[in-house]
Amino acid sequence: MTSVDSWEFYTDSEGKWRWRRIASNGRITGASSQGYANKSDCIENARRNGYQG
Repeated sequence: MTSVDSWEFYTDSEGKWRWRRIASNGRITGASSQGYANKSDCIENARRNGYQG
């Protein structure tokens, strides 16, 4: 059985888009280092870091 990380896209306290990668055990294993004005830019950055959605 393969565990699959989940990805969360959210807005921070400044209204910027960010992502985080969460392992099957609930631990955050990656996160965006900056906020993005557009969700599409945030998703593109996540794809460069392994997001396949």
